Amino acid sequence: MLVLFSIPKALRKPWVFIASCYFYMVFKPIYLLILFAIIGIDFIAAKKIEHSISNKKKWLVLSLVANLGILFFYKYFNFFSDNLNVVFDLFQTKNQIPALDFILPIGLSFHTFQAMSYTIEVYRGKQKAENNLLDYCIYVLYFPQLVAGPIERPQHLLPQIKKTIFFNSDFISKGLLLIGVGLFKKVVIADRLALFVDPVFNDLSHSNGLSVLIAVVFFSFEIYCDFSGYSDIAIGASKMMGIDLMQNFNSPYLSSSFSMFWSRWHISLSSWFKEYLYKPLGGNRNGELMRYKNILIVFLLSGFWHGARWNFIIWGALHGFLLVIENSINKRTSIRFPKLINILLVFCITSFVWIFFRVNTITEAVLAIQLLYSISWQDSLPKVFNHFEFILSFFLIALLILVEKKQYLSQISNRTVQLSTALLLFVTCYFFGEFNLKQFIYFQF
Repeated sequence: MLVLFSIPKALRKPWVFIASCYFYMVFKPIYLLILFAIIGIDFIAAKKIEHSISNKKKWLVLSLVANLGILFFYKYFNFFSDNLNVVFDLFQTKNQIPALDFILPIGLSFHTFQAMSYTIEVYRGKQKAENNLLDYCIYVLYFPQLVAGPIERPQHLLPQIKKTIFFNSDFISKGLLLIGVGLFKKVVIADRLALFVDPVFNDLSHSNGLSVLIAVVFFSFEIYCDFSGYSDIAIGASKMMGIDLMQNFNSPYLSSSFSMFWSRWHISLSSWFKEYLYKPLGGNRNGELMRYKNILIVFLLSGFWHGARWNFIIWGALHGFLLVIENSINKRTSIRFPKLINILLVFCITSFVWIFFRVNTITEAVLAIQLLYSISWQDSLPKVFNHFEFILSFFLIALLILVEKKQYLSQISNRTVQLSTALLLFVTCYFFGEFNLKQFIYFQF
C-alpha cells in the first residue's frame, strides 16, 4: 500500500499485478504458471466467443474444459483413482491407478470459478470481452481475494479494476476497520476456539459426549470466524485501494431458516451455484419434484467443491435434503414457530451437520455422533481445557452474536472513530490473539 500510493498513477495497476503474483508465489512459485495458463485460455476464448457467430459454444466449452480439467487433475484425480482402485480390488484385478504426489494449488477452486464466470457471462452477452490483458490478469490474480474469495463476477470487479487507483482517507479508514475486525475474528476467536476443537476431533476415541458437544458448537463459530474473518480482511485490503468486493457473510447464525442461512453464508459461492448451475438446470421451473432434484444436485456438487472426500459430499447432501424438507413443509403447512425457536433450531442442526465437514473420514463422523448420543452430565471436560480460556471463549461468542445482531460496526461512519476502533482491535489481537501459525481453514479448498 505504501508503494502503491507513492508511485505515479500509471504504474499503480502494474504494481497491483506484481504484488498479486508475489502474493501467490509465496506459497509455491511454479503454480503461478497454472494461473497464467487459465488466464491465457480464457482471455482468448472470450474474444473468440464475442466475435464468433457459429463457434461460440465450442469456445465456451474449451474454456470450461480447460478450467475444470485443471481443477479435476489437481483436486479430484486421487479421489477418483482411490475409489476406482477399491472397485478393482473387489473384482480382484491387478490393475491399480497410481496416486499422484503433489500439493493442491492454494485457492484453486476460488479463482477457477471466478475465471469461469467471466467466459460464461461473455457467452451470455452480459459482459464484453476484455481487450486489456493487464486488467484481465488482475481480475483473476487480484491478491485480496485470490486464495479464498469472495468469488467475484466480471460485471462487478472488472469496471473497478479499470479505474485509476487513488488515495482516499475514507477508503483507508474503512479498510483498516474491516481488516481489524477480520483479524479479531481469526486470531482472537477462531484460533482460540481451535484450542478446544482440535484436541477433541483429533482424538475422538478418547473423548466423551460432553467434549464432542462443546467441540461441535465451538467449531460452528470457529469456521465462521475463520472464513468470514478472511473475507473481512480481503474486503478491507481491497477497500483501501478503492475497490469494493462483494459481501460474503451476513450474520448466518441469526438465520431462521435453512434457505436464509444459505443466502447469508459464503454468499459469493451460493450465488455462483445458483446463477451458473441451479438456474441452467431449470431452477424453480418444471414442477416441485424437478426443483427438489435441482437443489440436491447443487448441494451435492457444492459439497464436492469443498473437498475430494466422501464426508464433504455427505455434508452437501444433508444440506440439500434439509432445504428440500423445509420447502416441502412450508408448502404444505402454515404452522410457524417463533423466530427465536427457528434460529436455535437452524443453528443446532447446522452445527450437527458441520461434523461431516470437520472430520477426515465417515468413520470419525459416526464415532462423533455416537458420542453425542451417549452424552452424560457426569462427563468431565478434558484436562487440556483451560478454564479461563473456556469461559473467555463463551464470552467472545456472546460478544460476536451481540455485535452482529445490533450491527454496531456497520453504524460507525466517522473516520476518527473507525481508525480508533481499528487500532483498538489491532491492540486486542496483539495481547489476546492465538498466534500459532494456523492457516485459514478455506485455504485448503
